[in-house]
Amino acid sequence: MYKRLINNTFVLAVVLALLISSCVPARKFEDMQQRRELCETRNQELREENETLFSENNELKRERDRLTQQLDQLKKDTTETGIQHRRLQSNYDRLARTYEIILEQNEQLLEGKELETSRILNQLRETQEDLQRREDELRKATELMEEKERNLNALNERLQKSAEILALNEQRVNELEAVIARQDSVVKALRSVVSNALLGFEGQGLSVEIKNGKVYVSMEESLLFATGSTRVGAQGVNALKELAKVLEANPDINVLIEGHTDDVPVRPGSQFADNWDLSVLRATAIVRILLQNSQIAPQRLMAAGRGEHMPVDPAKTTEARQKNRRTEIILTPRLDDLFQIIETN
Repeated sequence: MYKRLINNTFVLAVVLALLISSCVPARKFEDMQQRRELCETRNQELREENETLFSENNELKRERDRLTQQLDQLKKDTTETGIQHRRLQSNYDRLARTYEIILEQNEQLLEGKELETSRILNQLRETQEDLQRREDELRKATELMEEKERNLNALNERLQKSAEILALNEQRVNELEAVIARQDSVVKALRSVVSNALLGFEGQGLSVEIKNGKVYVSMEESLLFATGSTRVGAQGVNALKELAKVLEANPDINVLIEGHTDDVPVRPGSQFADNWDLSVLRATAIVRILLQNSQIAPQRLMAAGRGEHMPVDPAKTTEARQKNRRTEIILTPRLDDLFQIIETN
């Protein structure tokens, strides 16, 4: 789930780069590369932030469970203390009545025998001491109960704040997951539409797949160009026309055309300076065909050349070099909803 979030966020570089003109000089392309690296750094920061939120959510849940256990224990202790308090209050009232009775008896016996008076006075003193002791116990029990009530209130407040923070974090995670799921659905639907449109060309050097939350339409050199040429052949033009119809019907899809070559240097005296030059010119040739055969907004398209520096097969064999001579048309849904959630939070 979070991996899909980071993968989709990674396309920020592509969204920003697509706002640039379709023909990218080398210097501007390097500038776009730097901006994409900044976006990739932001993408890493967002992934770390997302992982931190996930860890904080788990910690808050554990803290909530622990606080709930403490709350239950405090409630139990408060109940027991209240029972003890009522019992002590009852004893205190009984002793107070006894004390009053003894006082009355003492007054009546003052006129009696001295020995009996002394005994009653001793009993009265003992009763007073016992009453004082019970008063002290009652006071301590009352203080203890009040302290536990304060702790209970403080614990309730902490539990409430933790629940609020947890709810906010869960809401944010749910929103991000919903956007990611929607983007995944869009990408899968787009792949299906593109595959159906280009069904007649699959097996002839064309493949359609999903990688990193984007749809990759990969066309081998044999489908588009003659060796060392930037002129698209008739079969390639037909495939690009079908793709242009899909792109025209889906205006929320941005398009990056990447040219790739093998690692064989261009021939001396060639019209191309190097493989970089050849790959960029092939990409711009495809951009022109897409624009000529549709009403696609030019700002949705970007042409780029990778030269020989991103091979799909690094082997030095004829078959590997054939795979590496390709053009990739990368389709990326806009991530406006995802960026809005990130900015809002």
